[in-house]
Amino acid sequence: MKPLFTGSGVAIVTPFTGDGSVNYEALRQLIEFQLENGTDAIIACGTTGEASTLTDEEQLEVIRFTVEVVNKRAPVIAGAGSNDTRHGTELCVGAERAGADGLLLVTPYYNKTTQNGLVKHFAAMTSKVSIPAIVYSVSSRTGLNIAPATALALSKIDNIVAIKEASSNIVQIAEIAQLCGDDLTIYSGNDDQIVPVMSLGGKGVISVIANIAPKQTHELTAKFLAGDIQGSLKLQLEMLPLVKALFCEVNPIPVKTALNLMGFPAGSLRAPLYEMEKGHVELLKNEMLSYGLL
Repeated sequence: MKPLFTGSGVAIVTPFTGDGSVNYEALRQLIEFQLENGTDAIIACGTTGEASTLTDEEQLEVIRFTVEVVNKRAPVIAGAGSNDTRHGTELCVGAERAGADGLLLVTPYYNKTTQNGLVKHFAAMTSKVSIPAIVYSVSSRTGLNIAPATALALSKIDNIVAIKEASSNIVQIAEIAQLCGDDLTIYSGNDDQIVPVMSLGGKGVISVIANIAPKQTHELTAKFLAGDIQGSLKLQLEMLPLVKALFCEVNPIPVKTALNLMGFPAGSLRAPLYEMEKGHVELLKNEMLSYGLL
């Protein structure tokens, strides 16, 4: 089965204007910056895109606009997950109508479900669309893990083709790879584990750091895919201090701050996310300077 993409997919931020509305011209600028620097896929309206505080109308318009600007130069994957199966299904249908090439579906948060319920939830959401879906395991945010046996069951559903693995549990990721083989593409959901996950057969990353370092993140994955493991590892290790700084506060607070520092109009955050603490801004600036971004 051909992966939806290989390499570096950016979980792109959603820029806002001064009054808090979506800044579409800034989004166009960010998309072009990504494509000019080799990013292999654009993931719109994920966690980093602040989907949880976008209205449905805003979310679907951001997806439609991203599809229009990308214009088939890379796959566009739309965040369409929900903790309400009915609502998630509506978002999936809307994202497909907006032209998305694929979906990113996070596990239900807060109300959660059982592992059997997860299979039924994702099966129901994807049954109304024909585009492929990536399920997203990030228990640090949702409180709900996708167990390896559940990943295997999900891999049997026709248009569930991949998993974004952000559990940080490398043993679990190895078990998913062993159980699912080529039936479920694995993407790293953590920028500090791109090489480890790819060493287990992963095909790339859905990345936060790619927002500010798209060329380097693409090169890291491209080197690994081309067999230059040492070159890829070197780039991974060089990236680690900056990755750590990007997660010193809740994502996407630091990465939006970093984009603004670089001169990109990423704008503000939507409450309950607020501006970064001054001490953390200095830490971030120092790591960006060391990495050559400022």
